[in-house]
Amino acid sequence: MPTGTPRVFVSHLAGIAVFDPNGDQVGRVRDVVAMLRLAGRPPRVLGLVVEVIGRRRIFLPMTRVTGVESGQVITTGVLNMRRFEQRPTETLVLGELLDRTVRLVETDEPVTVLDVAMSQLPSRRDWEVDKVFVRRGRTRALRRRGEALTVDWSAVTGFSLEEQGQGAENLLATFEQLRPADLANVLHHLSAKRRGEVAAALDDERLADVLEELPDDDQVEILGKLKEERAADVLEAMDPDDAADLLSELPEPDKERLLDLMRPRDAADMRRLMSYEEGSAGGLMTTEPIVLRPDATVADALARVRDQDLTPALAAQVYVCRPPDQTPTGRYLGVIHFQRLLRDPPFTLVGAAVDSDLPTLPPDSPLPVVAGHLATYNLLAAPVVDETGSLLGAVTVDDVLDHLLPSDWRERELHAGMALPEAADGR
Repeated sequence: MPTGTPRVFVSHLAGIAVFDPNGDQVGRVRDVVAMLRLAGRPPRVLGLVVEVIGRRRIFLPMTRVTGVESGQVITTGVLNMRRFEQRPTETLVLGELLDRTVRLVETDEPVTVLDVAMSQLPSRRDWEVDKVFVRRGRTRALRRRGEALTVDWSAVTGFSLEEQGQGAENLLATFEQLRPADLANVLHHLSAKRRGEVAAALDDERLADVLEELPDDDQVEILGKLKEERAADVLEAMDPDDAADLLSELPEPDKERLLDLMRPRDAADMRRLMSYEEGSAGGLMTTEPIVLRPDATVADALARVRDQDLTPALAAQVYVCRPPDQTPTGRYLGVIHFQRLLRDPPFTLVGAAVDSDLPTLPPDSPLPVVAGHLATYNLLAAPVVDETGSLLGAVTVDDVLDHLLPSDWRERELHAGMALPEAADGR
């Protein structure tokens, strides 16, 4: 690292790109691995946790880092693609140190860790965590968030103690811009304790999005650590089919208690989805597609499609039905695809533009039939209609893929990656 390079605050490393000497990106930084030492000595930085292709997390020793500058990390180009496994003597700086309550040695005053900084030693091969950015508690003079200050590592104590109720505000701020699937990957690799603390700090909508991307075991674990009232709120915020799948994993008493706490309409949807055989069109469908009456206009349909909370698959088509326009609807009339909405004038009635020839799926259609239907008609989603002609919901291609893949595909994806030759790194 060039002489005079400023120290690096660890939160600034989160998510930055890692490049080889040729300028090709090999991954992104997800955490920093350090080893705590006794007698107030600064922790030694062992390396970086880097996420590479397939969301595999590998260990990059600091001895293979040639530069940390301009928002990027440069490596020697030799990577060990073996999956990172944290050792008992190792600490994940972002995952475990941020938001901790420690104490100033001089005054014994409790402070909260906002960030830590690491610097390269004169040997230019070793790094250590030498500074801590902390916030004092609220005082009368400092009314809101308290005074923030940077102190030497030796000026604080308490990092090696087990802490209950550790917050997650600063960790979440570090990963604020991550997509739900990527934040789920972060949560999956945290300890169970930290996973519960981070989940508790997320708002209901964000936690719902993240839960949908986690393996079943992680979903059940996190939901079980929430208060029942909040767990019910999070389930309501999830896509109905995903929430029903999660509820199905719970013991019957727990499932019934949560259903009783949910809004009657949402609970009814959950019970209806769980009544269908797993893997059938009814079990796969969401009960919240875009439904319009035939006297609505193309402008009305486009306004509904613009909803940012809709997935691309659900926003690709609008279903036209007689009242009522919530599932189960009145008589299903047909579908209008997004491209047709773009071609017709805004004042056109959807009833005049509907495609009534596209076949529908009965709720008991097995998974191979559902997958074949989507493939045959090149669809992102398909309507599920019962024998009375009512629209029950829509099956989207992402849910079909979810069930066609091996049951542990999320777990495999979090650990998958390229099988490249391993380099000796001492791990």
